[in-house]
Amino acid sequence: MSNCTFALPPNLLPKAGSPDWMNKADNAWQLTAATLVGLQSVPGLIILYGGAVKKKWAVNSAFMALYAFACVLLCWVCWGYRLSFGDQLVPFWGKPNVALGQDFLLRQGFAGMFPNATMVFFQFVFAAITLILIAGAVLGRMNFYAWMLFVPLWLTFSYTFGAYSIWSPNGYLAKMGIMDYSGGYVIHLSSGVAGFTAAFWVGPRLTKDRERFPPNNILLMLAGAGLLWMGWTGFNGGDPYVVNVDASLAVLNTHVCAATSLLTWLVLDVTFFGKASVIGAVQGMITGLVCITPAAGLVQGWAAILMGIFSGSIPWFTMMVVHKKSELLQKVDDTMAVFHTHAVAGSLGGILTGLFAKPSLNGLFYTDSSKIIGLFYSFGEGKTHLGFRQMGVQLLGILFVIVLNVITTSLICLFVQLIVPLRMSNEDMEIGDEAAHGEEAYAIWGQGDKLENSRYGASVYNDIELATKA
Repeated sequence: MSNCTFALPPNLLPKAGSPDWMNKADNAWQLTAATLVGLQSVPGLIILYGGAVKKKWAVNSAFMALYAFACVLLCWVCWGYRLSFGDQLVPFWGKPNVALGQDFLLRQGFAGMFPNATMVFFQFVFAAITLILIAGAVLGRMNFYAWMLFVPLWLTFSYTFGAYSIWSPNGYLAKMGIMDYSGGYVIHLSSGVAGFTAAFWVGPRLTKDRERFPPNNILLMLAGAGLLWMGWTGFNGGDPYVVNVDASLAVLNTHVCAATSLLTWLVLDVTFFGKASVIGAVQGMITGLVCITPAAGLVQGWAAILMGIFSGSIPWFTMMVVHKKSELLQKVDDTMAVFHTHAVAGSLGGILTGLFAKPSLNGLFYTDSSKIIGLFYSFGEGKTHLGFRQMGVQLLGILFVIVLNVITTSLICLFVQLIVPLRMSNEDMEIGDEAAHGEEAYAIWGQGDKLENSRYGASVYNDIELATKA
């Protein structure tokens, strides 16, 4: 062969799209992790909700999730991301701005060795799943048009406050050293409290629906739950913003805690009710995933198992015992029990993080971890004052998220109610999907034809087709 070289044209040089500050492996993993989290919502929670509700609510429940995902994305790139992670406006909120321009998107993100475009997408899927989790509390009666207004308003005036305060480097709780590895506070505690508050204002389902609300397809619900579980690999594994040992630890701890929690919940169901409940097992899985989220890469494996035992038992106790004795909890109709599975489990995870976070692991995740230490380890290192301080910061974070979401969610619901009713009419709630959307999930009779005497016997698309043929 001849000894010659070939020069690529300047526009094809590899460096043109790979600046020196970018790590290709980190960028590839971050986009993969974001996609895994996105799959938790679309189709994960779509089919989990669609299978877990009564047949007449399957379409409406799934559609609420799909709409939220799309709406949040548009709002996120137009103003939400910069409110959450942009330049500081006040200690708990960023300056509003778009995240669409090439000059911004192709620059290095505020953390990690990848561009802002990757960070915007990664943070979007977290914001989207938060709204979809809130939807779980109001399934089976919320007016879809009210939901259409609620989503952008809550994202703007609640989620961005919590995200900036806890996750932005300039946020006041972040500067205090709060530990929320991947969203126990920002996502799960927020969605649990906001969902419970929204359920209070929307009001309960019809009495007969509330008394008997069997899943229309448990196998479909399990498929959604499986996507939720496996997608958590990206949920917690992507938050170090780098492909490192801490990301690997976070992934393993996540699945260990979830499995332990599921088994703990199952044992309690069998012991006290004599039945191994599939729905109960899913609840235990979710509480385990939620509980480990603020601690995923900050604790050792034995701590992950302990957290799984706590997350499989304490939310079980609040759901099965406390709920039945509390007038307030009985009054509020929380369809998917997001208060117990997300608010209680998220708070529990935040407290246990403050207890079990190991200093050497904190150093892998936080730029400045000199004052961040779990209370359990502070005794052995002679830093008990820092351990108690950390517990105080963790509790302050819980209080902040609760107050923020009770107030903002209430104000948003009251505002939306001035424009459209928050809940469907009793007549429409009797019918469900056909009344809300003119569609139904399953064709039971004939070849999918709807009953001619039904008030909602034909969808708008059928009307259009008939008019076209005429």
